[in-house]
Amino acid sequence: MKKLNVGIVGYKFMGKAHSNAWRAAPLFFDLDAQPVLKVACGRNQESLKKFADHWGWEHTEKDWKKMVRRDDVDIVDISAPQHLHYEIALEAIAAGKHIFCEKPLAMNLAQAREMYEKAEKKGVTHYVNHNYRRCPAVRLAKKLIDDGKIGRVFHWRGAYLQSWIVDPNFPLTWHLQKRFAGSGPQGDLNSHSVDLARYLVGDVRTVACMTARFVKERPLPDEAASGTFNGKSAGVAKGAVTVEDAAFMTVEFVNGALGSFEASRFALGRKNYNYFEIYGSKGSILFDLERMNELKFFDGGDPADAQGFRTIIATEGVHDYVANWWPPGHIIGYEHEFVHAVVDFVKAVCSKTKIEPNFHDGVKEMEILDAGLRSAKSGKVVVLG
Repeated sequence: MKKLNVGIVGYKFMGKAHSNAWRAAPLFFDLDAQPVLKVACGRNQESLKKFADHWGWEHTEKDWKKMVRRDDVDIVDISAPQHLHYEIALEAIAAGKHIFCEKPLAMNLAQAREMYEKAEKKGVTHYVNHNYRRCPAVRLAKKLIDDGKIGRVFHWRGAYLQSWIVDPNFPLTWHLQKRFAGSGPQGDLNSHSVDLARYLVGDVRTVACMTARFVKERPLPDEAASGTFNGKSAGVAKGAVTVEDAAFMTVEFVNGALGSFEASRFALGRKNYNYFEIYGSKGSILFDLERMNELKFFDGGDPADAQGFRTIIATEGVHDYVANWWPPGHIIGYEHEFVHAVVDFVKAVCSKTKIEPNFHDGVKEMEILDAGLRSAKSGKVVVLG
């Protein structure tokens, strides 16, 4: 069987999720090529070596440029923070490598456009990892919409809420600094919601947005002990928070539907609440990631005395991806979305076809996210070109 050697940049939260996916995909799915965990790349050699040994990466490398240029690397997996995506991707494109990139695609729209244009010109397979598209229940929502089951779409209501920085003593990790993250929950959380809305409803025509920064200074982090959700401070010194803590958008879709997007890291009690509602002329759909194997569907064509939201459990083999996992009724989890992404990515590389969402989708997403930040700054509605 053909082999596809993978080099990964980044070894923390997303590095673990991606490593698991590369390992698990060929164990459960029939692939045309075998992913090989060839090289792991990161800054701290001791932590990197521990990560590589645990997950089965054959080699380690501290310099990502050397890793990208290796002849024995076919795929570059970008699991590093946002400020590195652009530079790593351009280097990988120049080297003719296929790219599996975490979201959001870039720091801004200009970077995203350049990444997309150069990847297309080079002819490499490019993917931006919005893993929630590959929940079986979300795929069912897409099918119901495409089959006309909810009719004309009137409303999208999305919310992505977390609570991990409510404590003002949570340290100033890279996620809270504009030079590393680009933005706060507008990019981190609303990027997922925007991708799902584009996937299920369509493109956006106008954007209005407001943002808030509730805590303006935080303790500097202990870099050796700082993680995405459990960082520790280094002492009493503080630094400025330079991204928003919450971002709320309203949009008009090209098809005339109206939408709202709530993104916050200050929603106490919400750890990773990714939720959407879609209302149409014939029916409605509700999805909650905290119950990711379920889709709620209201059929306006049901008899009046039997109407109501029904809960569909998307664990039967008729749903996308599920037949490769467990018997009906046995749920799957967060990590499986990443496996599904790897499966589709490998298929796209082998068949030389496109995978979605790709860098083009990343560009469209950045258009909306950037427009939201401009709207929040100006107080005006932004019309997309």
